[in-house]
Amino acid sequence: MKDANPSYLKHHFLIAMPHMADPRFAQSVTYLIDHNEHGAMGLIINKPNGLSLADVLEQLRPDDEPPVLCQSLPIFTGGPVQTDRGFVLHPSGPQYQATLELGELGLSTSQDVLFAIADGSGPEKYLITLGYAGWEAGQLETELVDNAWLTCPADASILFDLPFDQRLNAAASRLGVNLSLLTSQTGHA
Repeated sequence: MKDANPSYLKHHFLIAMPHMADPRFAQSVTYLIDHNEHGAMGLIINKPNGLSLADVLEQLRPDDEPPVLCQSLPIFTGGPVQTDRGFVLHPSGPQYQATLELGELGLSTSQDVLFAIADGSGPEKYLITLGYAGWEAGQLETELVDNAWLTCPADASILFDLPFDQRLNAAASRLGVNLSLLTSQTGHA
């Protein structure tokens, strides 16, 4: 019998299984912003793209020198969709020109949040990405059935407090899983 009330994974982490073939998602952990009958949207949280906030600010305000602090603030590859669009995930509270409240978190997409971070008046914790990950209706569910992902409830301390290179293993350890012990081979019993 088909489940009449599907469970959606909004505010969960998607943890790529070792056999993930798509290089854009291999060894990634993705925070799911939304997941419903129409599809899913998330941000990869552990893949810096080599840019800093200073690089972005130089494009947005070419006549202003970005604060030195901004050179050490990484920008992450949020996913393969709209890679020229910025997303800032932060604890809820601060409101910017375009902020979507997500319960304990907020997602801001306007430039004013970047300027606020640069001048020290922005959110204390944040994750800045270019692009996002998106799934059409039923696509993520199919990938889950195919064992492409592990899932667990999201944890703000993993999002904001851990260095990016520790986030994947920290998310997996919430499930009691050591990814290095999993095989990269797939199969069904």
